[in-house]
Amino acid sequence: MDFIRGIAVLCLVYMNGYAFGLMDYSYIPLSTPPFSDSLIHAVSVFFVDGRFRTLFSLLFGAGLYIQWQKVKSTAPLKARLHWLIIFGLVHGFLLWAGDILFLYGVSGWFVLKYLQSNNQLLVKRAGEFLLIGCVATALVLFSAPDEVIYRDSAQYIDLYSPHYSDYFLSNLGMNILMLVAIPIMIMWLCVGLMLIGIYLYKNEVFSKGLTKPQLIVCIAGAFIFSGMRLYASKFTGGAGYAIQEFINTFAALFMAVFYIHLIVKFCNNRTHVGRLIQQAGRLAFTLYICQTLMQLLLYKVLYPQWVLSFNRIDYWLVATGLVSMQLLLTTLYCRYYEQGPLEYVWRKLTQAKIAKINA
Repeated sequence: MDFIRGIAVLCLVYMNGYAFGLMDYSYIPLSTPPFSDSLIHAVSVFFVDGRFRTLFSLLFGAGLYIQWQKVKSTAPLKARLHWLIIFGLVHGFLLWAGDILFLYGVSGWFVLKYLQSNNQLLVKRAGEFLLIGCVATALVLFSAPDEVIYRDSAQYIDLYSPHYSDYFLSNLGMNILMLVAIPIMIMWLCVGLMLIGIYLYKNEVFSKGLTKPQLIVCIAGAFIFSGMRLYASKFTGGAGYAIQEFINTFAALFMAVFYIHLIVKFCNNRTHVGRLIQQAGRLAFTLYICQTLMQLLLYKVLYPQWVLSFNRIDYWLVATGLVSMQLLLTTLYCRYYEQGPLEYVWRKLTQAKIAKINA
């Protein structure tokens, strides 16, 4: 599971890089984009967009269940989630509104009541929450404006600002909107995925992978829904975005489960396989925050003009450089320490809160 977590956290940078331009617009193409844009977009739709965030949600649900199995009490889990929520609020307001820590904290708190549920109830509730989240998301996206903005348009130049102070104020407003959106739509999707993660763990998918019939269904679902999502890319406006997100929810789920199967079969429960990626998985919290800091430094402090000229391939080249740097830092750090600095702080704060509760 450390290997899966390592893959998930490292690949997040390929999703999140675009949002450091204009958070509310993500990637802004040229009016006549290069061929590389179309190619990378197709690759992203099939293998990247939402896949690793979904993978993290599945892992988080499984992780909560594993921790609960060890102590048979939700008190320590609530203490961990309490501090995760606080970390998320700090990260979101001060650094980046795309934070997922707060989302996982509040969603995990909701999931705690289902840790003792049987498989049938887990699947039933997961389906219900995913449906609620999809419908709520669609209703919100229906109100999205129909305008299409291009990077080489005067409108984009008006929106763009190289000043970090403008970014900070914009980030505050965006994070407030994200906090409002979480209980309305995003949390339900996340809770549904976490419950599926528990179901997958209880059915040994994280240790043995899928059965052959399950694998066939998973591959078919992943590529059918991903193909539908790619076709839906031509739809614009609120209705188009709603359709895209609805389809992508299931495309990401099938593909994420397929990734779990591939990784399980690759590692084959051998602890020495992919040691560096496993180490990255154990430093996932630290690496996630470091990704935000590095991308803020690049896109908002050192080279703010990049967002005016970068095509998709440029963002991916930077992302590849950041992943390489994180792997190098992980190698050096793990020579001396087994636990990441933020993981250490999180554990100590959790222990202090538990001690205070028990006092």
